[in-house]
Amino acid sequence: MTNQMKALVKARPEPGLWMEERPVPEIGPEDVLIRIHKTGICGTDIHIWNWDDWAQRTVPVPLITGHEFAGEIVDMGRNVEGLAIGQRVSGEGHLIGKSSRQSRAGRFHLDPATRGIGVNEPGAFAEYLRLPAFNVVPLPDLIDDEIGAILDPLGNAVHTALSFDLVGEDVLVTGAGPIGIMAAAVARHVGARHVVITDLNSDRLALAARVADVVPVNPKEQDLAEIVSELGMKQGFDVGLEMSGNQAALDQKVEAMVMGGRIALLGIPPGKSPVDWSRIVFKAITIKGVYGREIFETWYKMIAMLENGLDVRAVITHRLSVDDFRKGFEIMRGGSSGKVVLDWT
Repeated sequence: MTNQMKALVKARPEPGLWMEERPVPEIGPEDVLIRIHKTGICGTDIHIWNWDDWAQRTVPVPLITGHEFAGEIVDMGRNVEGLAIGQRVSGEGHLIGKSSRQSRAGRFHLDPATRGIGVNEPGAFAEYLRLPAFNVVPLPDLIDDEIGAILDPLGNAVHTALSFDLVGEDVLVTGAGPIGIMAAAVARHVGARHVVITDLNSDRLALAARVADVVPVNPKEQDLAEIVSELGMKQGFDVGLEMSGNQAALDQKVEAMVMGGRIALLGIPPGKSPVDWSRIVFKAITIKGVYGREIFETWYKMIAMLENGLDVRAVITHRLSVDDFRKGFEIMRGGSSGKVVLDWT
């Protein structure tokens, strides 16, 4: 194996990423070396490409970016057990500490010392990735590399959707980006009665309808109260999944919820947003913030659902060679695509 690899690097503090030659990572006794097969482009990667305020505050330069991946193990540290050379894997991109109260209690996703591959540490937009064996998630044969490369965002969707009991419930998803669409698909898969997904982007609403049995709604063209009536719902939505990061969408969601409704928030609004807390209090609404994936319960559940018929493949709208990465980022930045997967083989 050569000691050099190609990688997409945030090489300069300005918009863009650059393909560079970098040394293949050296692994420690608790690490594995993964030969990357496919990667997904994430909204976080777009922030890094754009070099917005968040990226400038967060990302060290230079850094190999990317955190959605699938590949195979090609080397292992001497202390690694339970894995094998040649094994197909994906992995949890949040690198946790081991000393916090949360970690010691097994609530790894809440560890305050968490660092992200491709955000704080060298990432997966490269031919090889070093990853702690603890973070490795083996892929069953039923899950190919293409789906393996989007398990990270699917995990966000699963974590959000399963925040509350959905069996027989009416669910409103605000934001038809790829994660919102996958969350809607999960809600239907686990037994929600009606799932309505809203967005202002007609392309993404059409994609949502192709991926899952949902009711797509543009709130500028259709009133949610009319949708509630058309679906035969008596009061409103039982559960809301907020994926848009848009304050107007959250306001609409609050108004459309039943008394005592429950909302899971994954979308991140820019800056500070005004909230009418009186409406939330008087409607007795429960709000839960969602971050990342539960390590590793979310991974277990989403793999089980994929093995049991959950189908989100249609959310992948573009498949490109990594040499065409600029085109992939242009497509994602355009705002109308689903997931874009880059092939590194």
